[in-house]
Amino acid sequence: MDASEYIQYRPLMFSIAYRMTGSVSDAEDIVQEAFLRATKSAKSATRTNDTIENHKAYLATITTRLAIDHLRSARVQRESYVGTWLPEPLLSDSGGGNGSDGHEALLRDDAPGPAELAETSDSLSMAFLVLLESLSPPERAVFLLREVFGYGYPEIAEVTGKTEAACRQIFARARRRIDEGRPRFETSRAEGEELTSLFLAAARGGDMSSLIQKLAPDVLFYGDSGGLGEITFITPVAGRDRVAEVLRVQLARTIELGATLETAWVNGQPGLLARDADGGLIAVIAFDVLDGQVQAIRTVANPDKLRHLGPVSQVWHLRQDD
Repeated sequence: MDASEYIQYRPLMFSIAYRMTGSVSDAEDIVQEAFLRATKSAKSATRTNDTIENHKAYLATITTRLAIDHLRSARVQRESYVGTWLPEPLLSDSGGGNGSDGHEALLRDDAPGPAELAETSDSLSMAFLVLLESLSPPERAVFLLREVFGYGYPEIAEVTGKTEAACRQIFARARRRIDEGRPRFETSRAEGEELTSLFLAAARGGDMSSLIQKLAPDVLFYGDSGGLGEITFITPVAGRDRVAEVLRVQLARTIELGATLETAWVNGQPGLLARDADGGLIAVIAFDVLDGQVQAIRTVANPDKLRHLGPVSQVWHLRQDD
């Protein structure tokens, strides 16, 4: 194991760890630990004249097992999270500097190898990652390895330490559960740009009527501030009128604070970045769009979930102190 293999397999390892945990920082820690363990194992194997025949499979196995262990240990912390939990966002084509350290490669259409990088946008969407929370850590691993990464059952059994028959049963059960709640998306780049332009116009003091018309009657608004924001959304806000009122208040605060919005693609979906007057990141917003209407709005405003994207707003922290 050497640096070239780390560079080669890091995207796959990160892709597995991020989908398992929904956290960029945790995924990075898992990838680092997995490679360190693999390097030690390789050195030990050399001393005993053993060999690790498939480094890619070995790294994927260690990464998956570490992610399972992490989820088990973080269970209490996740259950005690204040308000709505959303994943840490990943950006691509943000146009404003994404600070994502290469993570956007997981979202590119030209990324090599669907089995390696799994670049289907809905497997990275916030809606999908939240849905995975309904699965236990082993179920999540089996489902992702089969559904997203295209692993065969013999490989999955080796990774998880379960029998092939058990893996088949786990996958079937997890697949039914995920399919029951799995959202559909139909967002072209042109539609995404049209939608975000309406938000930009409203943030500049324009008429909100065109924006409101884009909201589905049963639209949902999810806000994740981790209890650190002016408003903590314990449950989603449902319905066009109620969500429109939330948007009016939030956009008014944007104008009041001298903040700006810029377009971005968030976890493969159209979205926005809210920045203060000094360029500090306040929030990341993602939209679920189907049939030309916004089905859900997901806003990540917990500063701890934004640091991997660059400087976080100091105005935000001042508001927390107040």
